[in-house]
Amino acid sequence: MPPDGFEPHARKSPVTDPWEPLFARTLDDRLILGLEVREPHTNSRGLLHGGLIAALVDNAMGLSCGRALEGQGVEAKGLVTVSLSLDYLGMAKLGQWLAFDTHFVKAGKTLCFAEAGVTADGATIARASASFRVLN
Repeated sequence: MPPDGFEPHARKSPVTDPWEPLFARTLDDRLILGLEVREPHTNSRGLLHGGLIAALVDNAMGLSCGRALEGQGVEAKGLVTVSLSLDYLGMAKLGQWLAFDTHFVKAGKTLCFAEAGVTADGATIARASASFRVLN
């Protein structure tokens, strides 16, 4: 069961379909993604797979950049990842709640920059930074 404020994530993607259900908490300045770690999210050792972390933190930062652009009145057709840097600091196990929360965005007309943290039951397990090309 997701924490208060999280609703089913409305934006679907073929890459994330196998990981459903995904949840989102939409705030004025960002979008926080969340999910409960289940077996399809794990590697052969039963731990959360790093590729899932990379994909979803990228997604959360891109969506948060989109919210920032909207807040500035900039109309963008989309954002594509230019670079992604990720540090794995811990691990997550089955049943833990993951949150992908962007805490910094600098939105420009052609590029957006973001930084985010990933937590498992509140403990930081990864940090990321990325830049995105704004498509007009």
